[in-house]
Amino acid sequence: MGPFRSPAAPKRITHCIFDMDGLLLATETMYTVAQQEVLDPFGKAFNWDIKAQMTGKKALEACQALVDYYDIGDQITPEEFLRRREVILDKMFLDAELMPGVARLLGHLTAHQIPTAVATSSSRKGFDLKTTQHRQLFDRFEAILTGESVTKGKPEPDIYLLAASTFRDKPAPEKCLVFEDAPVGITAGTRAGMQTVMVPDPQLDPKHTLEATEVLQSLEDFQPELWGLPAYPSSSS
Repeated sequence: MGPFRSPAAPKRITHCIFDMDGLLLATETMYTVAQQEVLDPFGKAFNWDIKAQMTGKKALEACQALVDYYDIGDQITPEEFLRRREVILDKMFLDAELMPGVARLLGHLTAHQIPTAVATSSSRKGFDLKTTQHRQLFDRFEAILTGESVTKGKPEPDIYLLAASTFRDKPAPEKCLVFEDAPVGITAGTRAGMQTVMVPDPQLDPKHTLEATEVLQSLEDFQPELWGLPAYPSSSS
């Protein structure tokens, strides 16, 4: 299927910066399962309203938002919620799989020497666990930035600006294309002065996608040539 929304006037880019959870790796369902498991003793049901607020944020900030949302701060601290969640997630992360279209896109960008970086709110520990089965693919990135890389997380632009500065040729922000699945990540990329491609979860309210330059159903739908990048070989499927 095609994109939800094509870019109206895309500008040529030279560098690509990727979020990780829910964009490169299929981990968002893992977070949903773990969060519900921690919430069960409090009689609360994890829903998409709070998930949309949490996705893309640093772990402790996300747990703070959840504890506030359910008004359970008198029963559990954000720190304790995070600790319980990590016990569950650390085991699940080892089975993280690539999202559709990731291997093809990254292979294509590597083949054409397009510089790439990862800018994730995940901790370095989480990154290492999630990428256990995909080391060779993640070794292709010129830089890996995690939640510890910046003081202010998404939706602040810091991590994307830092990612751009790590490239050897120091591109201007407008030459960087951000790939995200989370609303706060799209806001971060926009604030950094970059164009953005969003691949949202199908359950996300479309109102949360309006800020993105382009919205796709899958990375399989990405057309590099729209952004001044080499097109996929015509024989690719």
